[in-house]
Amino acid sequence: MATTHFKNTDWIVVWDEEAQSHSYLRNGDLVFTDNEITFVGKDYNGDADTVIDGSGLCLIPGFVDIHAHPASEVFYRGIREDHSVPEHYMTGLYERSCAYSIDREDLKHGAEVSYADLMRSGVTTLVDITFPYPGWVDVMERGGLRMFAAPGFNTATWYRDNVHQLKYNEDIAKGEKDFETALGLIDELRAHPCGRLNGIVSPVQIDNNTDEILVASHAAAKERGIPWTTHASQSVVEFNIMLERHGKTPIQYLADLGLVGVGTILGHAMLIDDNSWIGWHSKTDLKLLGDSHTAVAHCPTPFMRYGTTMEDFGRYRDAGVVMGIGTDTIPHNYIEDMRYAAVLARVASHNGHAARTADVFHAGTVGGANALMRDDLGRLAVGAKADIVVLDCTHPVMMPLRDPLASLIHSAAERAVKDVYIDGRQTVKDHECLTLDREQAVARVAEGQVRMEASVETRDYAKRTSLDIAPLSLPLATH
Repeated sequence: MATTHFKNTDWIVVWDEEAQSHSYLRNGDLVFTDNEITFVGKDYNGDADTVIDGSGLCLIPGFVDIHAHPASEVFYRGIREDHSVPEHYMTGLYERSCAYSIDREDLKHGAEVSYADLMRSGVTTLVDITFPYPGWVDVMERGGLRMFAAPGFNTATWYRDNVHQLKYNEDIAKGEKDFETALGLIDELRAHPCGRLNGIVSPVQIDNNTDEILVASHAAAKERGIPWTTHASQSVVEFNIMLERHGKTPIQYLADLGLVGVGTILGHAMLIDDNSWIGWHSKTDLKLLGDSHTAVAHCPTPFMRYGTTMEDFGRYRDAGVVMGIGTDTIPHNYIEDMRYAAVLARVASHNGHAARTADVFHAGTVGGANALMRDDLGRLAVGAKADIVVLDCTHPVMMPLRDPLASLIHSAAERAVKDVYIDGRQTVKDHECLTLDREQAVARVAEGQVRMEASVETRDYAKRTSLDIAPLSLPLATH
């Protein structure tokens, strides 16, 4: 077992177990042996195989991304940034899902690009929600991330035959079969000898699954002692459909089925009953989430592009909701999502203190770890996993360096991420990913995007092209 010693490091973000919060340690030492942190403090005098001069560096815990779709979302670069459907209360989710289809053989290249980008923005633990595809396990193994794979299943799929409605094709037998396949993959990953791979049970959307499979899948997660996740309250469309079916909001529906609480992670949970886009008469959703200590994966980027936002991060936190951060879409830049979470909370609440830098950093580290029911992630403390991000404090965008986290989250973002260690293994060195070939993979993604766009006209209900659905930012010059 090898021991690495960061010596006399300018700044270390250390975990205070008693206060349950992070704090700064100046001119300190951090030591890890194999994949575990063994010392954090001043004046380490033990042996080490490697000693690293900590001058000009800041050590922070690796980020815990609890909601992402890395294999697919990169294919929508240049397509989804302005894509919004007024008839669906501005979300473009359903139109894209029905009109675009990515070749399953291309998805592994999307994952390779996104995994590299996530690590380069400091992510060390990832919840990857996707329908299983060829090569997924291979790229997880090679990438080096600490994975919570969420192989998806649904008992119904979306379709559209007009501009304003969302409709469903039900296939319960397929959903049940895919559920069993998902459990098999999760069990396989949990037994993997590398120790970095785990699973999370994921019926993908609340509106695309029956009561029975939601309950059964939650029970399967409980039996294995692993988390359970689904998308819920992610759009006005979904909210209204669940009301029509059940006479309850999505959150009330889940609560009545016994599916909220510790171990449940809800993707987004943003369009709840008291959100200004909803205007529903009940005002109980947030209390249900907070009282049960349900986790919410807050992913600000896709929603702000549609003109919506959580109302608001600080209010959810104060209610007792376990707040974590997810990337959900391009760019897979975790630090930018933390910044947006803070800024949008202040805008939504008209309160500059609604979400401080420390609050979103907590959500991005310990909050995500708590959502995953792990007390050895998201913190730099003795006994925690050696998931460590090394920041370059001398980077021009970090300076002047009065407050490293403020500089990182509000100015520098991924540009300051110099090195990344996951489970004690270095995966990023001098800003470059060591484990994956991003350049080769992104070339394959570009080819796959062309194929994806070429099939849109055959899939779209109105026979539109991709350019009809998502025009370029500027028209093409004719002369």
